[in-house]
Amino acid sequence: MNEVKIQWHSGFVAAMDLELSANRNDLIYEREYNLNTKPLEIDLLVIKKDKDVQIANEIGKIFRKFNILEYKSPGDHLNADTFYKSGAYASLYKAYGETADERKAEDITVSIVRDTKPKGLFQYFAEHGIRTERPYKGIYYVLDQVLFPTQIIVSKELEEESHRWLKALSDKLKKQQLKALLEQIEGLTKEQERALADAVLEVSVRANQKIVEELRGDESMCQALLEIMEPEISKIVGEATEKVRKETEKVVKKVVKEEDIETAIKMLKSGKFSIEEIKEYVPRLSIDEIRNLEKEQIGA
Repeated sequence: MNEVKIQWHSGFVAAMDLELSANRNDLIYEREYNLNTKPLEIDLLVIKKDKDVQIANEIGKIFRKFNILEYKSPGDHLNADTFYKSGAYASLYKAYGETADERKAEDITVSIVRDTKPKGLFQYFAEHGIRTERPYKGIYYVLDQVLFPTQIIVSKELEEESHRWLKALSDKLKKQQLKALLEQIEGLTKEQERALADAVLEVSVRANQKIVEELRGDESMCQALLEIMEPEISKIVGEATEKVRKETEKVVKKVVKEEDIETAIKMLKSGKFSIEEIKEYVPRLSIDEIRNLEKEQIGA
């Protein structure tokens, strides 16, 4: 079950929408925005309809009109090269407007989001005299050697109550954190928010299966909360079961095919059977496959 793929980026887009929900009508979200060719892709582009609108959530305090967000899942590296690559993406976004200077440099920001603080990157900043400041818990502004206002968001350090969605994108959640997430989801009434929350929950459930199993056996968990979680668990179990079924089926087919080939070779070597007769005896092999086996035997 641990091999079931976790869609971290889908969860990130949903979490950001929920984080900035107070300004949902002021923002446009463009997921996996293509800069030019397919490999050059921004994880999330958030466009303010009115660049003068102030974003309520502190993550968006830095935002201007065009806001580029890069997300690094728990298994991804965030080093000096990936930091500068994010800035390069922003430069390409600025350069790819339909007319010259259509996208003003002063209207662009860069945000890089990661679960834990990238110690190597901050050591690089210190060694190269690149200043940073922390205006809010878990949010670091990079003040030097950037073309655009840039922030690094460390979701693990964010305030628990006001940033539960981003903090849920972790493979090291505590039991109480997942319970609090479920309780917050239970309180959502709007269909759109429930759908976004489900995307975040799916990532949390996949990444923290041990905690999930503990919660399922927790008598303090009310039935309503279990019902929220159960569809995601069932989905994951179903996917894992299907994967095992397909792998087993593949192995069985391979074994059967090898047995059929061995039988066909013995019949060919006997010289008593025509290709058509062999085909009739081992119908899973095609005429062409049997002919190829015959050529191999003659060559041998």
